[in-house]
Amino acid sequence: MPTQLEELVSFLHSAQPAVRQIALDNVVGFSTGANAAIFKYDNYRAIKDLKELARENSRLLVQQSVTILANLCDDPTMRRLIADDGDFVEFLTWKICDLNNSSADIMCILLTNLAKEECITRIFSLGKKNAGEAGLDTNVFKSGMVMDCLMDCFVKGPDRSLNKFANYDYLAYFFADISRFRVGREYFIQKQDYDGVVPVSKLLVFTEKFDSKTRREGVASTIKNSLFDSEKHEELLTNENINLLPYILLPISSAKDSEIDDEDMFKLPDELQLLPEDKKRDPVPEIICVHLESILLLCTTKSGRAYLREKSVYPLIRELEKNVDNNEISELCDRVVNMLMRGEIGNDQVEELPAKNAEDAEEDEDKESEDEDDDDAIVEVA
Repeated sequence: MPTQLEELVSFLHSAQPAVRQIALDNVVGFSTGANAAIFKYDNYRAIKDLKELARENSRLLVQQSVTILANLCDDPTMRRLIADDGDFVEFLTWKICDLNNSSADIMCILLTNLAKEECITRIFSLGKKNAGEAGLDTNVFKSGMVMDCLMDCFVKGPDRSLNKFANYDYLAYFFADISRFRVGREYFIQKQDYDGVVPVSKLLVFTEKFDSKTRREGVASTIKNSLFDSEKHEELLTNENINLLPYILLPISSAKDSEIDDEDMFKLPDELQLLPEDKKRDPVPEIICVHLESILLLCTTKSGRAYLREKSVYPLIRELEKNVDNNEISELCDRVVNMLMRGEIGNDQVEELPAKNAEDAEEDEDKESEDEDDDDAIVEVA
């Protein structure tokens, strides 16, 4: 016999709109923790009902149904049931790009949670011939591919400048999660045909957006994940149109790092020289750690280490370790120093990464017992 709550869930597909609304009002609070098991009733029928309710015109219905779906993603089985529905994922991603969508931010959270599943990478193939055919504002969107449009939302829409209902901050976590997969990493480090720009370069400015921890953390993790393909390091470091290094170093730097001598100071990237007196380090130690891990990844080739030495990265790391009292930061600083200050031997070959190899992590995505190991290599946020 179904419990009273399970019977309530069954009303989500009632033919009467008022009944569906009452059911949503009453079950939204049960979508987290152990109570979420009620949504498994009748072979997970509620998942289908909620996906249909997410397409309604009522803002309240959409907000509540998408919130429940986002919460249910904590359960791997229910998350896969949502992510495996290609039609729903296509609807969700295009709906986020609707600049009149009052539920765009909660949809970004749902999309981020779905990005734990590799099947979400199908979005890289979702597109129209052009933005106009997709029904989008061609003054904002220049591509008909939905991933490009999500990037445009994130880059052009902070502070509700595109959509008065949305700031798109949670797309930073989506980018971080999808960059754990090879196709995701390749997207962020390859020049895109529609605008001739490498996507990761569009994200760099947000490493210092101090009014949004979500953006800083997600972007830092996306950068780190993108660096697991070491053959691209040289271009990312030396291409002036990308200019990666300053945006990794600025968040870990402070104007109070006073013991960098003039010779080292003027070897730093231009953006790091003569910092203003009010320049502060990122206030979140975990974000600093992600940037240090990115530096470690850049140290995995001889040419990368040479470039970092040339740009006086060692003195910056020395100042960071001296002025920040945090054990994890200190440990990572020591590892960077060991990589940069040791003698060089042999040819320019990729050395051991600071964590499990990214390709191995990707192969293990479907093995629950190995997921915790993957997290040490490929950053998963949210």
